Amino acid sequence: MKGKISIIGGAGRVGSNTAYALQLGDACEDIVLVDVAAEAAEGEALDLTHGRAAVGGPRVRAGGYEAVAGSDIVVVTAGLRRRPDESRLQLIERNAALFRQIVASLRAVQLAPEGILLVVANPVDVLTYLAATELGWAPRRAIGLGTVLDTLRFRSLLGEKLDLDPFHLEALILGEHGDSMVPVFSGVRYEGEPISRLAQYSEGVAREVFASTRKAGAECLRLKGGAGYAVGLAVREVVAAVLGDTREMLPVSTLQPPGEFEGVAFSLPTSVGRAGVVQLMPIDLSEDERRGLTKSAEVLREMAGSLGTGQQARA
Repeated sequence: MKGKISIIGGAGRVGSNTAYALQLGDACEDIVLVDVAAEAAEGEALDLTHGRAAVGGPRVRAGGYEAVAGSDIVVVTAGLRRRPDESRLQLIERNAALFRQIVASLRAVQLAPEGILLVVANPVDVLTYLAATELGWAPRRAIGLGTVLDTLRFRSLLGEKLDLDPFHLEALILGEHGDSMVPVFSGVRYEGEPISRLAQYSEGVAREVFASTRKAGAECLRLKGGAGYAVGLAVREVVAAVLGDTREMLPVSTLQPPGEFEGVAFSLPTSVGRAGVVQLMPIDLSEDERRGLTKSAEVLREMAGSLGTGQQARA
């Protein structure tokens, strides 16, 4: 698959795991790791390069923002951790400030025509909103990982619970990548058939698994200091859809158009291709699910509003 990927924050856990997932998936031709910890980025690139003879795959190197030039996708994983006694809003403000610095640096870089920004750092929906409204690009070129990871977690945990292959499970988590995320239980399928046909399945089981899904990130943080591998694989799904122009439907976070959820970026079923967001896909939702999305949008609108925004997005 042709293309160049740059990872901002490439020496961190998520950035380096993302590079490894992209290397194994042969998702692109070139990977550039950019990090304030320049030597660590060089070390990660060297380590990945040593494995290239085993798996083939892309060239990997470290560099500064000048090395980002010509990238088809820039993946932003760089983020700050919460300080002791720091409120969630304070952390959001610090991460937004860091993200705006990154955006300022990217404005000076000439990417590939129609280059895409893929936001992975948290709070991903708020940062995606900032990217779509402040970068100066068409909003369709700013994509957040959104609930792609949450959906993978839900499918995997449900498969474990029901002794099913999660690869053949279809499910969606929508809305915020956070506490107000919304599961679409009515859409869960296994091998193309409604999962309700399986004797071992019940909505009670699904709700129990969803509760575990919502806490999964915190559990990874408690047990090993944070998630990484699954995040990298989730990023690889989005990268493959963009570079392959597959138009695959993914629950990525995007700036919502005028209408019910205007003024917020969060996850709805979205066709993703080389141009970024191709279109939002229709989906049947229950009244409870739609109310959940309305609440999720309100939560994110309040967070984004507390930060203020720069120039308006271009059509």
